[in-house]
Amino acid sequence: KAKLMGVPILHHTRMCPPREAPSATIPVTMVARDLQPDEFLLPHSHPWGQVTMALEGVLRITANNSSWVLPPMRAIWIAPNVEHAVTILEKTRLRPLCIHAARAPFAGQDCKVLEVSNLLRQLIMALEQLDPGQEPAREALLAELILDELKRSDTRPIRVPLPSDKRLKTLCDSLIDKPGLNQTLEHWAQQVGASERTLARLFERELGMSFGQWRQQVRLAHAAPLIARGVPLSQVAEELGYASQSAFSAMFKKTFGSSPSAFFAQGDRI
Repeated sequence: KAKLMGVPILHHTRMCPPREAPSATIPVTMVARDLQPDEFLLPHSHPWGQVTMALEGVLRITANNSSWVLPPMRAIWIAPNVEHAVTILEKTRLRPLCIHAARAPFAGQDCKVLEVSNLLRQLIMALEQLDPGQEPAREALLAELILDELKRSDTRPIRVPLPSDKRLKTLCDSLIDKPGLNQTLEHWAQQVGASERTLARLFERELGMSFGQWRQQVRLAHAAPLIARGVPLSQVAEELGYASQSAFSAMFKKTFGSSPSAFFAQGDRI
């Protein structure tokens, strides 16, 4: 079977166009799809920007040579014309927003992970309930409120950069598939046919961080959906290769400035 970052591609799915493309008049529209965990949206791009999120389920987004894992109540901004792919990790209620390029809430081509507020979630659900073209005044009002709320969204730095070097890619794919592996860089050097020094240099040059820092980002990305699902922190720590729950919590707090439970508290309330 072909694989994308360790996930079997069992069912290719093309992204459906929105019910109505965003325009200057109605700058925000939506695609509503319920997808199964064996589905994968092929790499694609479009002239509008997109806020990809799921009301339920877990997604993996690949774009700009990086990967993000999104639990519910997290979304990602993808700028216009940026190619991206979506892997469905759990049964998912996918609700991406399509945003007119001239009204992009963020500048530049970088993707941004956003915290979805309760208000933003309710606005998205209200937009979904409308019949396109039947209530243009309400559609326009909802679009403006959504754009305003997006600009106020907190951003979260859970990003996993991806390499182009084949040796590094073999190593990275293995760790994305099984983030709990604790082998040293020396071990991986023997596995991929490169010296430890060469791999260390490649991590810094291609990914802008050390091997340890990159593996930590992978583990954080995988931790997010586990914690959001209510998996005990002790089990999360064990699955991700940490010696103890306290070691995992300390790493998490160092990265985000809060404990895992506080980080997901807003999502738990919604």
